[in-house]
Amino acid sequence: MRPVTRRIPLLLALVAVLLAIAACSSSGGEDGGDSDSAGAREFKDADAPAEAPLDQGVARRDAADSMEVDDASAMSEQGPPDPDDPAQKIIAKGNVSLEADDVGVAAFDVTRIADEHGGEVTERETTTNDDGEISTARLLLRIPVADFDEAFTDLEEAGDLQSSNTGKEDVTTKVIDTQVRIRAQRRSLARVEELLDRAQSISDIIRIEAQLSHRQADLESLERRLTYLNDQTSMSTISVNISLPPKEKKDTKEEPEEAGFLAGLENGWDALKSFGTGTATVAGALLPWAAVLLIIGAPILLLVRRLRRRVGSPDLATPADA
Repeated sequence: MRPVTRRIPLLLALVAVLLAIAACSSSGGEDGGDSDSAGAREFKDADAPAEAPLDQGVARRDAADSMEVDDASAMSEQGPPDPDDPAQKIIAKGNVSLEADDVGVAAFDVTRIADEHGGEVTERETTTNDDGEISTARLLLRIPVADFDEAFTDLEEAGDLQSSNTGKEDVTTKVIDTQVRIRAQRRSLARVEELLDRAQSISDIIRIEAQLSHRQADLESLERRLTYLNDQTSMSTISVNISLPPKEKKDTKEEPEEAGFLAGLENGWDALKSFGTGTATVAGALLPWAAVLLIIGAPILLLVRRLRRRVGSPDLATPADA
């Protein structure tokens, strides 16, 4: 019985050790499972595309861009820029109407003025009169804005000035606002492209591509607007119209008729001259016909006379008459 009694404590100790090991293993397994589940959830959340409107990060950055655009617009509306500021953007336009005895020469002078100021003639239209001369000309010039005033003065002296007018518009604030909007739109477009790369489902891809197309169209519209503003603020537009001077109108007022002997004598002399002129005109018109009648009618007249003589001669009398 002693050997069995000695083995009991050893068995109890062994069972206690096994239970401790089992408890530790169970605890470690549960902790590991929780860790793996948390990691999977974190990975899924990181890679999952955002629901509309996109993810919170994109929404926050879009809101920040909108605030930047609003701040730029508010700053640009505080007042007009300094006229001496070289960054000022001006759209300048003008019209000049001229008269010239030689429209072609005046049009050549207008082209020369445009060349002298670094500009060009973008449109040219001319018309001619019955004599084949250029009667009107219309030229559209593009002149650098910096030379607008000087070129406009030279154009007014290219002919007889009839009318002229100019107009200038400060679009500095519009240019600044458009530039800020373009920068914000490009950043927004880049963020949407990142989301498209991370998208995993078809529905997310379709939704994000729709957002991408919409923002790309807005960006292209802003870029076209900025291109137009830059073109208009770098080159001014001047329209020049040239025409011939109008013909002098004759005085149609009738002078009062003079009375008296001298007036009657003058009127009678004028009437005689008119009658003589008319008679001479009629005689000149009939003279060719008289020559033709003389050439043709003379032989016929002689023939008729001979026939009459033969009919009336005694040799041709009838026997009864004898």
